[in-house]
Amino acid sequence: MSGAARPLVTLKLATSLDGKIALANGVSQWITGPESRAVVHRMRAAHDAVLTGIGTILADDPRLTARPEGGCERQPDVIIMDSQGRTPATAQVFKGGDRSVTLIPHRDLERAMKGCERVMIEAGARIAAAAIQAGLVDRIEWFRAPMVLGGDGLPALAALGLETLDKAPIFRRVGVIERGADLQETYERNR
Repeated sequence: MSGAARPLVTLKLATSLDGKIALANGVSQWITGPESRAVVHRMRAAHDAVLTGIGTILADDPRLTARPEGGCERQPDVIIMDSQGRTPATAQVFKGGDRSVTLIPHRDLERAMKGCERVMIEAGARIAAAAIQAGLVDRIEWFRAPMVLGGDGLPALAALGLETLDKAPIFRRVGVIERGADLQETYERNR
């Protein structure tokens, strides 16, 4: 990884049609189908690191690897935002082979990504919203499954604290691809 000032940051979202990442009880596996998941593995391999939060580690216990069976040889490093040191030593993320896993004890996302050229964020609503609020997200890869979870489902983004629409971050859609029953929408930051 080089010492670039700020990496290119991709936010990956996998949601229902109504923008939910899980049921109210936290169940989220699997919202999107196998075709979408295969693409995500290739996307991980194209990034230096995957950034996630302790909430995702505790709720889903993901490996966050790029699966070799999908043709991915390179494994991204993993950055876990864990200000209270709650990441279990038995977490699946530590079983990802030849890569580093870094626990970040502070809440500064930009500092956590220092030294990376390309970072993919795969995290819950708070980290996703914080990254957008801080202006760190250059691209969104949104995988949308053809199901509706309703108002009691967990949202993809936490509150942004917007009071006027002119302050809303704007992203321009640059691509839409069918992935089995899902849609992959690609957005680039416009403002």
